[in-house]
Amino acid sequence: MPFIPPKFENIAQFAPIIGFSIGLVQSFIYLILRNNSWSIYASVPICLASGYLITGGLHLDGLMDTFDGIFAGKNKCLKAMKDSQVGSFGVQSLFFVTLIQIACLLKIQSQIIFILPISLFWGRFSTLIFIDKFKYITLGTTSINHKTYWNGIKKESLLSIIFIFILIIYYLISYESAQFLIQNLLLLLIGFFVSYKIPKILGSRIGGFNGDTCGACVVLVETSMLFIHAALL
Repeated sequence: MPFIPPKFENIAQFAPIIGFSIGLVQSFIYLILRNNSWSIYASVPICLASGYLITGGLHLDGLMDTFDGIFAGKNKCLKAMKDSQVGSFGVQSLFFVTLIQIACLLKIQSQIIFILPISLFWGRFSTLIFIDKFKYITLGTTSINHKTYWNGIKKESLLSIIFIFILIIYYLISYESAQFLIQNLLLLLIGFFVSYKIPKILGSRIGGFNGDTCGACVVLVETSMLFIHAALL
């Protein structure tokens, strides 16, 4: 973020805003392609691929490792997540999530610039819940983690709360109809619920959080929010 030193100990609070910014970049890439005669079937995969390029695919890697760990069983969970080889359940999770995201973006189309950024915002916001509610777990090694520098959910989520407040003001200013306002406010509530519930489920299943589970949480919340928006569009 401009004018703010990128130190590890305070980076978590910026994750939701960073997610929103990445969503904007992806949306603009999609719109530029569409406005230059690219078909929607070509624009959507490139839109998704641009997000993988920006993030280095870290969240997808976490998704695959987490699903490998979950289906390996409780005793072998962390060992499976640490394994550099991807198992069948990890591959399947990537396959299904990618297909669902593509289907949702094909449905959303021109609304992508409003929907994709907020979906990515909630995806990163879920990690704040994860870090706050669960302990950090790792396999036989010690490493720097967000929990070490955690200042509590109230302080760490302050920027996100301010952002949501600004978004609500925007909805009020852009008031088109009662249905428009109610639907968007409802989606904000749904976003908070999804970003709270999914880390709770994952954390309880794994017994804590680490980099892989946070990455998985981001992808699952993003995908869930894209699906909900597409279904209600």
